[in-house]
Amino acid sequence: MMKKNLKKLLAAALTTTVVLALAGCGSAGNAQKDAPAGDDSAAVTVVKVGVVGEYNAQWETINELLAGDNIRVELVKFADYAAPNRALNDGEVDLNAFQHKAFLANEIETKGYDIVDIGDTFISPISMYHNKNKISSVEDIQDGDVIAIPSDLTNGGRALKLMEAVGLIECDPAKGFVPTKQDITKYNKQIEILEAESATLANILPDCAAAIINGGNAYTAGLDPIEDTIATENVDPTVNEAVPKLVNVIVSRTADKDNEVYKKVVEAYQTEEVEKTINEEYKGAFICVWEK
Repeated sequence: MMKKNLKKLLAAALTTTVVLALAGCGSAGNAQKDAPAGDDSAAVTVVKVGVVGEYNAQWETINELLAGDNIRVELVKFADYAAPNRALNDGEVDLNAFQHKAFLANEIETKGYDIVDIGDTFISPISMYHNKNKISSVEDIQDGDVIAIPSDLTNGGRALKLMEAVGLIECDPAKGFVPTKQDITKYNKQIEILEAESATLANILPDCAAAIINGGNAYTAGLDPIEDTIATENVDPTVNEAVPKLVNVIVSRTADKDNEVYKKVVEAYQTEEVEKTINEEYKGAFICVWEK
């Protein structure tokens, strides 16, 4: 039996989560223009982009590339995955860039959002980060140990498939790459699986044997995708057929998918300059995958 109460772990993690949603000024529907009084030639179109986490160096590079077009990206930061799609659908931001295609598809299906992806960015492999005070490898995981995973369907499913890949559990193969805890058919180790919102997982890790965290949230928490992991999902599309659905994307409202300003933002993202920034800043947490 576990010595820790799972509800207490969740509560403790949630209290440390800071709500970062920033209030935007003006309507985001048509991308706002700023210009000095009497100087129309210097008008700058501001595009508000919703993001989650502190892995945003690429947007500084993008703004440098967009300066010649008098376009500037303004980031609107959210604390969790629940808010950015609602904010986009409601017109509070112009674009968002925080999710993969599978997560987006589930949000559209379950919540009815009228939004669409307009450009690929990167894949963020999901990895098992270990509590170094308790274990040093997957083989050290014992009956009764707690493994924390994301609570949303798609990333939670990815976490379970990773646990299956390293031999901890077995899942119903009919569920594909998004099984739930109810689809576990066998526990090879009698572990306890704790589901929590993705942004809280690093806070929970000290009270668990391991936590399965995606690259963005791990980077935000100061975790190293190589030094601090004991297993990582395979993102080779010839091995993992789910990989095309795990590509992160830039998303707009459906009505704005052909907006020329937003297309320029996507074009600036999908450049060698941005790829260089991502590779240098994030130590392999993200793998650029747009068509080159």
